[in-house]
Amino acid sequence: MDELLTQFLIEGRELTADAHRALQRLERAGDDAAALDALFRAIHTLKGSVGLFEMKPAERMLHAAETSLARLRGEDALLTVGERDGLVAVIDQLDRWIDAMESAGRLPETAEATAREIVAEISREPGEPAGLPAPPPDWLSTLLLRPQFAGRLPAAGGTAFRYSPDTDCFFRGEDPLATAAAVPDLLALALLPAGPWPEFDEFDPFRCRTIIEGVSSADAESVGAAFRLVPDQIAVGRVGAAAAAPADPGAASQSALRVEGHKLDRLARLAGELSVAVHGLDGLAGRAGLSDRALAADLKRAQAAIENATGSLHATIAAIRLVPLAPVLRRLPRLAREVAAALGKEVDFVIRGENTEADKQIADALFEPLLHLVRNAIDHGIEFPDEREGGGKSPRGRVSLDIETHGERLHISLADDGAGIDPEHLREAAIAKGLVEREAGENLSTAQALRLIFAPGFSTAKAVSSVSGRGVGMDAVLAAVERLQGSIEVESTPGTGTTLRLDLPLNAILTRLLTVSAGGELFGLRLDQISETLRVEEHEIHAVGQGRACVIRGRTVPVLELATLLGKPGETTGAARLVVTEATGEPVAVRVGEWGGRLDTMIRERSGLLAAIPAIGGTAVLGDGGVLLVLDLPELLS
Repeated sequence: MDELLTQFLIEGRELTADAHRALQRLERAGDDAAALDALFRAIHTLKGSVGLFEMKPAERMLHAAETSLARLRGEDALLTVGERDGLVAVIDQLDRWIDAMESAGRLPETAEATAREIVAEISREPGEPAGLPAPPPDWLSTLLLRPQFAGRLPAAGGTAFRYSPDTDCFFRGEDPLATAAAVPDLLALALLPAGPWPEFDEFDPFRCRTIIEGVSSADAESVGAAFRLVPDQIAVGRVGAAAAAPADPGAASQSALRVEGHKLDRLARLAGELSVAVHGLDGLAGRAGLSDRALAADLKRAQAAIENATGSLHATIAAIRLVPLAPVLRRLPRLAREVAAALGKEVDFVIRGENTEADKQIADALFEPLLHLVRNAIDHGIEFPDEREGGGKSPRGRVSLDIETHGERLHISLADDGAGIDPEHLREAAIAKGLVEREAGENLSTAQALRLIFAPGFSTAKAVSSVSGRGVGMDAVLAAVERLQGSIEVESTPGTGTTLRLDLPLNAILTRLLTVSAGGELFGLRLDQISETLRVEEHEIHAVGQGRACVIRGRTVPVLELATLLGKPGETTGAARLVVTEATGEPVAVRVGEWGGRLDTMIRERSGLLAAIPAIGGTAVLGDGGVLLVLDLPELLS
């Protein structure tokens, strides 16, 4: 993909996200001048950016939006509902066209017709508004006569430009001189008045009254790239002369390096394999100590040094792989509006913390589960306007997505102020569908009943719609979150709303494991699925009904044998070593034979024969080359 187009895709998506945020602020407070200015700047910059590509329909659409916003700023007027809808249509359509440019390299054939419809929606006067005055036809010949360029024109041919900044450019934070100075291989500049100077008492220092002309030894495409944000303010032409000034090869330098994602993934895998190899030195040091303690000590010191270097390497790779979540989330506001419109509901969708950074692997995999959650919140959670008014609520529902980090964890919360979830209704629906037996269903706790929404094929929708109701979606969310080594919790109050909380790792390179034994074999348990470990005496575990339980800090907790769950002989002698987990929503103590050590390692996804075995979350390679089975506690206990 062309480097200029790649940069546009990045900047364009950032600017559409900025425009969405500014428009949301205007919807909440129509007199927010700062939000209006921010929206104007984003639209203006986008108009300049699309001018570099075959996106004329987008340029006309953005020009109309810019004209509408300029009127609002000039008249100090409030944003009307019609103008808001028109601007939303502009931003959403540009978002789709940016995707089209990435996938197909061009706009769809319907772009012209779509742009005309949107322009008509936001402007009562059809046609393209007039832009800046065109440069005089003889500007190039006049430029060649200016003394500033005498003897500085390149013999091999170069590029001249005439830059006519918008008079209001200062209000948008633009610096015309800095823009012109950024032209590559620049040879000379001339600053000219844009027109007759006004009288002193009429002079406005905040309006730009300057035209900038210049000559560069670079080609026209490179010169035009420097003005990619203001393409309607620039004219470019070819020139040549008897002498040429040498270009400074060090005039430009790269401050950033673009790296393909798969290369970072490979680097992370190699770093993980290095960690595994370092763990193997433990066994070597132990064997060496049997015959040569000095050699064993040297091996330990070498291992410590390598571990320190490996730790620094992992930290550096993890930092490089951190990316902002904003590009992943940018499409959610548009999709939320489309879902709400399809269902005939009124919904405000708000995102907070979108600039939070997470590992690239986590960020890439987040969109689909979040999309399912937003769709379900609007479809199943938010009531219709008349229902909300009948319940004493605002006719407009609210769905909020909050993102923040705590230590090495990423916390995502999606909350709605809708109807909430009735646990009793879930129990009855699950029993009716045969997902649980009646006795088991009636004994489910509230937390366990709420987790029924993640059961495959489970749905409480009365009818299938284009949005949901087929019993797919929430089970896919749970599977996606668990693939990312995360967890999800549900809280809901009938009549008030529902909150879903996702807990994910920030770093997807290494996983922290606790090794345990069961039935004479070694297994790995993820530390993020473990609440605590403790040892209790055998007499503290009591028979309760058909199972066993013990009291942990005043709370009765069921006790299960890991060996029995794996089809092996149970651990029945001596003090009981327990691993307590709340991965299923309620605390459960799992009895193991012995606790091993803690291990930071890469988990490989299960494949081949292991893919068909339940409760296996993946495998890890031990330092001695052995393979460790990593158990998935939620699946094992479900």
